[in-house]
Amino acid sequence: MVERTLSIIKPDATARNLTGEILKMIEEAGLKIVALKKIKLTKEQAEGFYQVHKDKPFFDSLTDFMTSGPVVVSVLEGENAIEKYRKLMGATNPAKAEEGTIRKKFALDIEKNSVHGSDSKENAEIEINYFFNKLEIVG
Repeated sequence: MVERTLSIIKPDATARNLTGEILKMIEEAGLKIVALKKIKLTKEQAEGFYQVHKDKPFFDSLTDFMTSGPVVVSVLEGENAIEKYRKLMGATNPAKAEEGTIRKKFALDIEKNSVHGSDSKENAEIEINYFFNKLEIVG
């Protein structure tokens, strides 16, 4: 089934000029990039995006980190895109990530783990709509 998912290349990766390498890995995994932009989140935008985590102890550090530099947000499309991208990202904790995954290759630690991806169809739709309007998605 063809579906869409959101990808965020996080500030730790953009600061190290890894955007191109990560996008290449995404495309080589068979996912099509149908929308792409580089943005700098405000604290309010980061808090809105991560509102599902607002009661968790890491919420403030997460939103501070996500506003510490530019991010690259994209919409990925392909067969089972959500599952395929999550597998490509690797485990949240890079120490537990499989070889060949983005996080194993680039993540610095559990928070500075280089990428975000939607975890369900429902969240993919919410997250894509948070960053993109219909005119920006050209798939």
